Amino acid sequence: MTLLGAKLAAARAAGAVSRRAGRGGTSLPGKLLLRLEPQAVAALGARLPRGSAVISATNGKTTSAAMAAAILEHGGRTLVHNRAGANMAGGVAGALLEAAGRGGAIAGDTGLFEVDEFWLDRLVPQLHPRALLLGNLFRDQLDRFGELETIADRWAQVVAAAPGTTLVLNADDPLIADLGRSRTGTDGVVYFGIEDPAVALSGMAHAADSKHCRRCGAPYRYDLVFLGHLGHYHCDACGATRPAPQVSAQRVVLDGLRGAQVTMATPAGTVEVRLPLPGLYNVYNMLGAAALALSLGAPIDDVVAGLQTVSPAFGRAESVRLGGCDLLMLLVKNPAGANEVLRTLALEDGDHDVLAVLNDNTADGRDISWVWDADFETLAGRLRRVTCSGTRAAEMALRLKYAGVPEDRLVVQPDLDRALDAALAGTPPGPGRLIAIPTYTAMLELRRLIVARGAAGSSFG
Repeated sequence: MTLLGAKLAAARAAGAVSRRAGRGGTSLPGKLLLRLEPQAVAALGARLPRGSAVISATNGKTTSAAMAAAILEHGGRTLVHNRAGANMAGGVAGALLEAAGRGGAIAGDTGLFEVDEFWLDRLVPQLHPRALLLGNLFRDQLDRFGELETIADRWAQVVAAAPGTTLVLNADDPLIADLGRSRTGTDGVVYFGIEDPAVALSGMAHAADSKHCRRCGAPYRYDLVFLGHLGHYHCDACGATRPAPQVSAQRVVLDGLRGAQVTMATPAGTVEVRLPLPGLYNVYNMLGAAALALSLGAPIDDVVAGLQTVSPAFGRAESVRLGGCDLLMLLVKNPAGANEVLRTLALEDGDHDVLAVLNDNTADGRDISWVWDADFETLAGRLRRVTCSGTRAAEMALRLKYAGVPEDRLVVQPDLDRALDAALAGTPPGPGRLIAIPTYTAMLELRRLIVARGAAGSSFG
C-alpha cells in the first residue's frame, strides 16, 4: 500500500467510526484526510479522466449542482459529486475519498463539486476544473463574509489564476459578469441570463445589492430587474453593460409552486423546458446548469431531459406527506432568496399556513437583521396562520407583526418538535398544505424530525 493509500484507509476508518456513533460522517473523513495529506484534493482530482466542474454562488449552488448532475448522468457520465451539500474542503475531499480506489483508480469519470464562496480560492487551484459556474453574489452572512466586494475580489483572483478554465457566468449579476471582462473577447466565457421582460419586477427592491459599477463606482441604470439586483443594466459613466448571454430564457411562464415553462435559447438550438422546480430563482439555476453542461460537451437533448426530470435538492422545494397534509420545505437564508420564495407563494391561490423557523447558528450567520429587508409585507394579508420557531422565534414573529400579520395568527414556539406539531394541528387536513420556510440549520433539524417520524419520502433519506 502506498503512503497515500494508507492515509485514505485511515480517513475511511474514522468516517465509519463516526457513523456508527451516530455523528454522521459527511465531512469528517475528508477533514481527517486533509490533515494527513493537505494535497489530497489535488491528488484525487487528478484521477478523474474527464476532469471536473465547480459551482459556487450565494444562492442556488446546491440546486444548480443537482440540475447539472441530472443532465450529465442522463448522458452516461459517472460523477464524483458532493451531493449532500458539504461544500467546504472537507466535503469535497470526502466525496473524492469515497470514490477513490486502489492503485490510482477512482469510481467516476467526472467531478462535480459545489464549493462554498470563501473556499473557492483554495479548491479551484487544486482541482483545475474544466469549467467554473459562478451563479450570483447576494448579501449573506455578513458576519462571516463581509461585503460582497470582498468575495468578488477573491473570485477575481481565482479567475485570473485559472486561464484554462471555462467561465460560466450570470450575465444578469453585475459583479459576476464583470469577472469575465478580463478574458479576450468571449474566449473561454459562457454567459447566461433572462431575456423575458414579462417576468421583470416593477422596480428594484430597497434591499437590492450591487447597485454601483465595479469599474468606476457610478450607479448602474437598470432597464429590467428580475431578482434582487439581477437584471439588464448599464453604466452611463464608463459604458460597462450587461453582456449578451449565449444561454438565455427567452420566455418564462411561472406556475407557482408547480414549476415553470421556459423557452431556452442556446448555441445548440432553442428548446422548450418544463422545469419541475418553482420560482424564477430556479430558472436562473436551470440556465447556469444548462450552460455548464453544454460547456462540458453535453448534447442539448440530454440538457432538456435532465432538467425536466431533476428532483429537488434537499430542503429546496421538497415535499412530504405528514400529519394528514402536505409539508413543503423552502429554504430561506437572505433577503434575495426570501423575497423570491414570497414571490412564488404569491402566485398560489388562497391563504397559506406557514412554519417559519429562524436560527442564528454559525452556519446561518449570527446576524439575523436580514429578515427586516425581506418583503414579508407582500404576503402578510394571505397568511392564515404562522408558527414561528427556532433560536430566534420571537424575532421572526416580531418581523411578521410589523409586516402586518395579525397577532392572533402568530404562534411562537421555539422548540421545533413542538412547533411542527402545532403547525400541523393548525393546518386543514386532506388538501391542506403547510409551507415550511427554515434557515439552513433549521432545515437540517426539520429534516431530521421528519425522518424520525417515519414520514419522509426517498428524497429525505
